[in-house]
Amino acid sequence: MTRIVKYLFFFILLLGAGAQEMCAQQIAVKTNGLSLLAGVPNLGCELVVGERSSVDLSFYGGYKPWGTDIKLIGVQPEYRYWFNGRPMVREYIGISALGASYDMHLGKHIYDGDAIGIGITMGYSMVLGKRLNLEFSAGFGAVCFWHQQYYENDNFEDYLINNPGKTNAHGYKLFPAKLAVSISYIIR
Repeated sequence: MTRIVKYLFFFILLLGAGAQEMCAQQIAVKTNGLSLLAGVPNLGCELVVGERSSVDLSFYGGYKPWGTDIKLIGVQPEYRYWFNGRPMVREYIGISALGASYDMHLGKHIYDGDAIGIGITMGYSMVLGKRLNLEFSAGFGAVCFWHQQYYENDNFEDYLINNPGKTNAHGYKLFPAKLAVSISYIIR
């Protein structure tokens, strides 16, 4: 997980370095309602970094959402380009990254590992009031994963003897990188 955090921190630094002017005139705090409905608490922060750009950083995590045996923690940074000329208003396109660590027990299968990914997102932010926005966004991307995969009745110690600390499954998947209906509060 520490390697994932380092890569995401580097990605965020690159986004900040690419901004033409760091004049944070607006900061917003947000939460994704769809993720909350799925039982995964989340919190995000969006910072305006230019005349037409902003950086969004969202954290999420959950323990047994909807009664399933899943433990999940992750971070999703995103760079956004706003077509309107004013950040946090109307249409945008973004590049997002993803880093997550998980431990899932699905049926008789157990998956314990990490994932990183990148994707393209599009969205629309609707102004509800002076400090309140409703945002709709969706995205598609690729996720690379590596994990220990075994069955519920397997002897996990056998995996540790043969491959101490190594994963036995890895690959990538194409999937919706982001799906959100968020409410955001603009602090300043």
